[in-house]
Amino acid sequence: MLAVQDVHTYYGESHILQGVTFEAAEGVVTAVLGRNGAGKTTLCRTITGLTPARRGRIVFDNTDITALAPHRICQRHLASVPQGRRLFPSLTVREHLAIAVRTNLSTRAPWSIERAFARFPRLAERQRNRGNELSGGEQQMLAIARALVANPLVLVMDEPTEGLSPAMVGEVAALIRELRAEGTSILLAEQNAAFAVSVADGVHVMSKGMIVHSSDPQALWANEEVKTQLLGVPGKTG
Repeated sequence: MLAVQDVHTYYGESHILQGVTFEAAEGVVTAVLGRNGAGKTTLCRTITGLTPARRGRIVFDNTDITALAPHRICQRHLASVPQGRRLFPSLTVREHLAIAVRTNLSTRAPWSIERAFARFPRLAERQRNRGNELSGGEQQMLAIARALVANPLVLVMDEPTEGLSPAMVGEVAALIRELRAEGTSILLAEQNAAFAVSVADGVHVMSKGMIVHSSDPQALWANEEVKTQLLGVPGKTG
C-alpha cells in the first residue's frame, strides 16, 4: 500500500532523512518509533508532500507520489493527523469536518460527518465551537475525525498521543484497532513505544534519520538494548 524507497529529505542543507526504506502493508498498523529528533515528523511530512524528498521514491497504491503536491496526495486518499493537530482557530468543529469530506467508493464503511459525530459524541456536542475553544483532547479528536472523513486508504498519524490523558490515549488505541479491523492501513509515528507496540503489527525504529531496527512488536519489546538505547525505555532492574 505504501513503499518508501531510499528517501533523502533536507531542511536547507541539513540532511534529515538519510536513505529511509520501508513498506507499510495494506490493512495493518505500521509503527515508526524513535526519540525526539530522530526524523519521524519529517518522514510524515515527506510522505504527505509537505516537505518533499530530494532523492528517493514514495509509492502509494501503485502510484509514485514523490513529486505530487500535498492536496494531490490527499485526493488519492492518503490523510494525515499531524503533530500539533494544526486546527484552524476560527473554524467551528463542523466546518473543520465539512472542508475535509471526501468520498471514497472503495471504502467499505465510509466516514461521514454524522458517523464522526457518532464515534466522537463530544465533538457533536461542541460542533458549533471554534478550534481555539476546544480542550487538548477535543482538539485531537477533531484532528483525527478530520482525517477520517477524507476516507483514507492510508492514515498517517504523527504523535497522536502527545499531551493526552491516559484515558484519551486508551480511546486512541481503541480507534486504531477499529480502523485496522475495517481495513484501513495506518502509519503511526510515535515516541510512546509502549503505546505503539500495543497497537502495531510491525515496527521500525529510527535514529538520526535512518531506520536502524525493524521487527514485530513482541521482538522489539524483548530487545532491551534497542528499547533502552534507541527509545529511552527504562531497562529491567535487579
